[in-house]
Amino acid sequence: MKRLKFFSAMLATLLILSSFGVSCAFKQESSSGLPPEFDVVGEAWNILLEDHVDKDKLDAEKLSRAAIEGMVQAVGDPYTAYLDSDTYRLQLEMLKGSYSGIGAHIAIREGQLTIIAPISGSPAERGGVKAGDRILEINGESTSGMTLTEAVLKIQGPPDTSVKLLVLHKGDTGPIEMEITRAEIELESVFWEMRDDIAYIKLSHFTERTNGELTLALEDILSRDVTGIVLDLRGNPGGLLSATVDAVSQFLAEGVVANVIDAEGKYTALRVKLGGLATELPLIVLVDEGSASASEILAGALRDHGRAKLAGSTTFGKGSVSTIRQLRDGSALCVTIARWLTPRGKPIEGAGLTPDFVIELEGSDLVDWAVNYLGSQAGMPVSVRCESF
Repeated sequence: MKRLKFFSAMLATLLILSSFGVSCAFKQESSSGLPPEFDVVGEAWNILLEDHVDKDKLDAEKLSRAAIEGMVQAVGDPYTAYLDSDTYRLQLEMLKGSYSGIGAHIAIREGQLTIIAPISGSPAERGGVKAGDRILEINGESTSGMTLTEAVLKIQGPPDTSVKLLVLHKGDTGPIEMEITRAEIELESVFWEMRDDIAYIKLSHFTERTNGELTLALEDILSRDVTGIVLDLRGNPGGLLSATVDAVSQFLAEGVVANVIDAEGKYTALRVKLGGLATELPLIVLVDEGSASASEILAGALRDHGRAKLAGSTTFGKGSVSTIRQLRDGSALCVTIARWLTPRGKPIEGAGLTPDFVIELEGSDLVDWAVNYLGSQAGMPVSVRCESF
């Protein structure tokens, strides 16, 4: 099972954020509105304040943060995390499409800081960072025991400054040191080009800008003599749920995008928005282990409706919905508030999506295969099922 602590202010939006509410009702409450078990926290604070030899040095804010972090850790959910005010601010900035850093999606895999994928054209990619790399040190400091948020803040920094990473490439026996110069990362989420009469579209993540970028791309594509689309979701770690629904709606005429199960066990069907631009063109979707979260929603919806085949390798397997709740001091909690299933009810968490065509080809070789596949299907009707799952 792939279990990643999948949160980061530099991930170009790894989270699926939503407007679904979440309630925290306790059956038994104290006079403070908290369960009686929480009274001991105040008791511990009072003992420290009265008895500690350096009571004048006690930092209430620091201890409060530590209490919250400990509580979040005890939940045991890899996608629930505490964000201090700076991290929260950076996360909001990235959801708008830019941040300053090296340009890589990272996570914690099997206890080690791991690169999911470098952003195309980023300093990380130019510096030789690859998917699957393990980051052992940041500026000489071991990443062992370091939280994902701590690692992200250490890697990020002002443009034109550098960070030193000790990196172990996947399959290598020894690490190498890399020095990478940070830059302002503009998170353009859509790249496309024509391959003869086949359109190739790369979606790198889902932000507030994605739907506008995808709409412009499809309008240009449809003005040409196009016979099919290769949609590349490899290395796409996810993003905004609203942007994902918009993207699915460009390729499906109607139907369910995903089924969401909230904390109360209530099912909500997220439905396609009418008016998609590319609902009939033949389509194939490329995925890999870096395709996660929102990109799995997109791939799962298109396949369940018979709209597209998937090709590549098994996807990451993040089947939960997260939201960010701001706290009164400017910090925030990222909280898992729901699970999602594909339109046909397939759970994704920990399992991912296995492609229709499991292919070991990488990079442009897989794109070439997909282009040839669509070419071989020319003239065949598009099979589209739009049942209300």
